[in-house]
Amino acid sequence: MAEEDWQNGGFGLYIHWPFCQAKCPYCDFNSHVSASVDQEVWKTAFLSEIRRYGRELPQRTLNTVFFGGGTPSLMEPDLVHAILEEIRLTWPRSNSFEVSLEANPTSVEAGRFAGYRQAGVNRISMGIQALNDEDLRRLGRLHSAKEAMQAFDIARKEFERVSFDLIYARQDQSLENWRSELSSALDMAVDHLSLYQLTIEGGTAFGDRYARGGLKGLPNDDLSADMYLETQDICEKHGMPAYETSNHARDGAESRHNLIYWRYGDYVGIGPGAHGRITLNGNRFATETPRMPQGWLDAVTNIGSGENSRERLAQKDQAVEYLMMSLRLAEGTSLTRFANLNGAPLDTNRIQLLVENGFLNVTTDRIKTTREGRPLLNAILRELLT
Repeated sequence: MAEEDWQNGGFGLYIHWPFCQAKCPYCDFNSHVSASVDQEVWKTAFLSEIRRYGRELPQRTLNTVFFGGGTPSLMEPDLVHAILEEIRLTWPRSNSFEVSLEANPTSVEAGRFAGYRQAGVNRISMGIQALNDEDLRRLGRLHSAKEAMQAFDIARKEFERVSFDLIYARQDQSLENWRSELSSALDMAVDHLSLYQLTIEGGTAFGDRYARGGLKGLPNDDLSADMYLETQDICEKHGMPAYETSNHARDGAESRHNLIYWRYGDYVGIGPGAHGRITLNGNRFATETPRMPQGWLDAVTNIGSGENSRERLAQKDQAVEYLMMSLRLAEGTSLTRFANLNGAPLDTNRIQLLVENGFLNVTTDRIKTTREGRPLLNAILRELLT
């Protein structure tokens, strides 16, 4: 059988845990605050969905599992163990099988890390976001900087691979403040960092406050751009260059699960609001699930499927998605793969114009954004796809 396109990227599984202790004011993810959660009910639903996809996609080699949210570190270790046991019974796994779990660094959740490791988690992604208490308070985080450091130390003892997130371009943050904070983060023996510029999203508390003129001290575009460029310089000097627009890692420490997204592989999405891309009988489908937790549970229980839509993707739509995802990577986009999906190659004149302007590099079969082009990715995509 000829290789299907998804095999260029691999096969992963995403599990969405939608619950948080509190809603952060900048967050537009599908997360919900609930006084109590019946984890046995959720276990039944998750296992049912894993079995359903196992029947549809049998004998695939699974490369990664990612527990995202919400706050997956609110899941009991026994629930994580049950899910991973069902996965082991459902699919063969690759030799480099990666199981990531997002965690918030409160002291209570840090105590769960040993249980997650015993369940089969081998990579932790911690949502630290800032390394000073004032900014953590502004960001609505429930932990202090000290608690974050303590949780990170515990995680490093339990797991070989630990990543954490930081947000920059925060209120009243200077370039020197960010330079110092990032250097401190890199000195923490970390091998992977996700570094995101604060963006104000509609429908969030920050979005509402910004619309009323109440969110003061945000950096202007020039300062934000300087912070981005400084981030690249500092991380490269520490041996952690950007392998993706917002993600930095030492060689070999990249997030294998997220690489499946960016390399446009197949991934199953299970849980409220989870998206997926799956290939069946040569056709690729986009899957979605209900966003509300109870709506998703009801669908799994009463219908036997947590999906509320499954749309077949045209080849040209796949080509566009591949280009949009892969150009985020330092390794760039395969021109041959794009042409095979699209039925026609990218316009060489447009590519050449972007090269001449210093925004793209071209090798034999790949295009890659330059350092100057990476912050202008959306404009580059518009030029290539027009």
